[in-house]
Amino acid sequence: MSRTTHAWRTTLVTGALAAALIAPTVPAAAAAADRPETGGDAIPALTDERGRALTLRGWNVGDKANNGDAALSGVTEKHFRDMRAKGFNFARLLVFWDDLEPRPGQYSQSYLRKIERILDWAEKHDVRVLIDAHQDVFGPAFGHRGVPAWATRTDGLPFTPHPDDWFSEYFEPAVQRAFTHLYEDEDLRRAQARMWRVLADRFEDHPAVLGYDPINEPMGELREGEDLATAARRIERDQITPMYNRVADAIRSVDKDNWIFVEPTPIVGEGVPTGLGRIDDPKIVYAPHFYNGAMEAGGDYDPAARWIENYEQAVTLYPKEYKVPVVVGEWGPLNNSQPNMNRFYREAMASLGRYSSGWAGWEWCYGGGYCAVDGTGAFRTNKELTAEPYAEAVAGTVRSAAYDPGAGVYRLSYDSAGRRGSRVTELALPPGDWRVSARGGALVLRPAPGRALVLAAPGARVTVTATRR
Repeated sequence: MSRTTHAWRTTLVTGALAAALIAPTVPAAAAAADRPETGGDAIPALTDERGRALTLRGWNVGDKANNGDAALSGVTEKHFRDMRAKGFNFARLLVFWDDLEPRPGQYSQSYLRKIERILDWAEKHDVRVLIDAHQDVFGPAFGHRGVPAWATRTDGLPFTPHPDDWFSEYFEPAVQRAFTHLYEDEDLRRAQARMWRVLADRFEDHPAVLGYDPINEPMGELREGEDLATAARRIERDQITPMYNRVADAIRSVDKDNWIFVEPTPIVGEGVPTGLGRIDDPKIVYAPHFYNGAMEAGGDYDPAARWIENYEQAVTLYPKEYKVPVVVGEWGPLNNSQPNMNRFYREAMASLGRYSSGWAGWEWCYGGGYCAVDGTGAFRTNKELTAEPYAEAVAGTVRSAAYDPGAGVYRLSYDSAGRRGSRVTELALPPGDWRVSARGGALVLRPAPGRALVLAAPGARVTVTATRR
């Protein structure tokens, strides 16, 4: 795929300096030699088109309230400008199949243009985007968003709304049967694949697009006598894995380069290993969600329950077995002001940094509840702990990377890439006065607030330190 360089990078290093420091993009096979090693139990890093190891930090961006002519009207350029100003480089953009294809085979060109406008804003502010085909409780047939009503089959089974506990609606017989038909009916399989082919064909060359998330929080139908964990592993193994392979084939018919992010059921949030199998595609990202049932109900974090430790142990099994990167697609509690939430955010950030290539919090909006910021754009209680220094792109093999929030010090150690590929490592810094230094013969440039570039000779052992002053 041909990608253009984001505007700030384009204007940063020009002329002879650019020629000397930034080599042309190299084929994936050549770049792979400079990627972090993936042997043993190591989880590989997500990489860009130059083979640099990426770290994504950002938020979900969406508009569930509006559809039809008003679809996506709640998402504005301000979302991306404000996210980037606070140091975030990633957005998981919610799109809805029911808006894209309101009638079978009729794809809304207006909706596609609205998505493209949002992607243009993301490119302008240097935010990478994951396009997420979002669903909640399957779709509008059950009062939510996602799979169109025309693609919803219930066999006449009952559905009772639960307005005070919407997630429990997933266990209504009609909703569960609708998932079974989506996975098993050949015409619905083809419809889902065509929908993704339309999206990928339209946006595969957009410079903001990093990848595609085929379905948010897939669920399924429990069998009599099954406990939830057993059912989830069966559904993931027998229905969701084949679905991802079908969708991947459809996407690859038009887009060979962008990443495909695959989710297990939300049951993994309770520390249950997934039953997903191998997805036969070379650019798969494992994208679980990181939610705890008690905290989702508004409760406080309980460190003694060891939920974070149990989740980390379980969620890393799949990427270690199949050698795929991890990006957590959603996380964040409902009530951020509970007494233990400061500790939760610190421990969660440390955990995510140990095994993932990044995350998208839920969600970037201006208000209460799950919103990252209030109406003035200021972080809500404890949400500021998500804004840390990090290496957006490392031109070489990462040896270690960690942030000490108490000391306000971030340290990155890496072995610089060889002659092929980019030799520019990029750091993102949250608002504040940061001093950035590097050892190993590397040069540090500060092109803009919140940014630092490290330029190193091939094969150098580089240590970068960012210190809050």
